[in-house]
Amino acid sequence: MKPKISIIVPIYNVEKYLSRCLDSLLLQSFKDFEIIAINDGSTDSSGCILDEYAKRHNEIIAIHKKNNGVSSARNDGLQKATGTYIGFVDPDDWIDENMYQVLYQTAEKEQADIVMCSYIREFGTHSKEKIFEVADNRKYVNEELKTNILRRLIGPIEKEVSNPEYLDAWGTVWSKLYKSELIKENKLEFVDLNEIGSNEDTLFNIQVFYHATSFVFLNQPLYHYWRMNETSVTSKYNQKLVHQFGTLYTKMEIFLQEKELKGVFQTALTNRISINTLGLGLNTISIGNKSSIIKKIIELNHILKSKHIKRSLNQFDMQHCPIVWKTFFFFAKKRIALGLFMMLTSIEFLRKTVR
Repeated sequence: MKPKISIIVPIYNVEKYLSRCLDSLLLQSFKDFEIIAINDGSTDSSGCILDEYAKRHNEIIAIHKKNNGVSSARNDGLQKATGTYIGFVDPDDWIDENMYQVLYQTAEKEQADIVMCSYIREFGTHSKEKIFEVADNRKYVNEELKTNILRRLIGPIEKEVSNPEYLDAWGTVWSKLYKSELIKENKLEFVDLNEIGSNEDTLFNIQVFYHATSFVFLNQPLYHYWRMNETSVTSKYNQKLVHQFGTLYTKMEIFLQEKELKGVFQTALTNRISINTLGLGLNTISIGNKSSIIKKIIELNHILKSKHIKRSLNQFDMQHCPIVWKTFFFFAKKRIALGLFMMLTSIEFLRKTVR
């Protein structure tokens, strides 16, 4: 018998967190599932921990491979998955015991292609729920799904640009349950992070939501997103990120052209690229970048002059931004790298001290 849900867990050097993650999956109230855990060439004891769990629990399918990145690991999981639905969990995170019960029952009741729940950010000393200003059990179908959720995945518009940290709040794969046939029939896969640097979740979701006809959002925080993993790909300095984001933007532009998505979709992408100035800037000033302050400011100047960023900032409408972000984007638009550096330094300090 095929399981109702296949849960895909990509694993790389998470020996401190893996047991917590797997225990939370095994203790679910929903029991008809398989866990496809892919050890992506870990150099710590993650592989051994996984094998011990697989010996004791028939639900776990352990796969070991050479390191090739999270996208490759997830794609291997998709190939192996046999469930009616597919979910993703990152190996340093955990879930509430009723998460998949709630997502599955909602998907079946509403005949939804995709169901999403909200989540809690875990900082070790405290927790903070990600707030979505959407009613619980909100269903989107057909054109409304495209103009609201697909468009939001591509980028924010109007008042949505007022909080840049919500840029990819909708784009995660680990807060969702997908109908398996939606992914497999359309041959959808994750793009290698070596190509695009980040946002592989969002790019995958853009493709999935384009083919979906129904989606339900549950404003219930059932997933726990661990923010303290220093080995996470989101916590390191990436020297190639500007070039990789250029590739990401080109892929999104090609997608919009091929699907003939114009108008508000184009505006959304322009806004995404403009707001990504924040992420690119924080990457540049990060402690992992050992360059001098002068060289970091020069690097920021190069970012502001890059093709996609320069063009998008020229079109970016700041009217809905609060004063702090208006100041930030003023420096970015005018390519005042020193002012941008000072603001980024302040933002990074606040991110670490006020969570």
